Amino acid sequence: MTDFTLREATEADLPEILRLVRDLADYEKLLHEAVGTEADFREALFGPTPRVFCTLAERQGRAIGQAIWFYNFSTFTGRPGIYLEDIYVEPANRGLGVGMAFFRHLAQRAVAENCTRMEWQVLDWNAPAIRFYDRIGSQSRDEWRVRRLSGDALRALAQD
Repeated sequence: MTDFTLREATEADLPEILRLVRDLADYEKLLHEAVGTEADFREALFGPTPRVFCTLAERQGRAIGQAIWFYNFSTFTGRPGIYLEDIYVEPANRGLGVGMAFFRHLAQRAVAENCTRMEWQVLDWNAPAIRFYDRIGSQSRDEWRVRRLSGDALRALAQD
């Protein structure tokens, strides 16, 4: 029996969502990059065209973790997938099965919606997460390199 529950986030959860995002950024030593505001998350999660989704884990009425995800698409299969942007469980609440519950929840959703895959990224130094991902059967795609265009380079490319 678990002593936590999963549920889909609501607009009232925005302060907790931001708190958990910043906790994750701090854990990943990237707090300086966590600049999203409550307004940004309100628009992305609950605006007229939601772009991302958030599942929360609660224990004793308090958010202890979250999974933020969105749909991607495989042109090779012609079907969608789920991209897990962030998963985070507070350190004090790790070991309760919350991470496994998040992955199981999203896998069930992916299967029910005829998605072909779930994908995510992990920092190369995060050995505990990598061990967990290996245990659940995920495979590393080392032949693929993540590329990012942002900031000044993004704005420069967007100019006519």
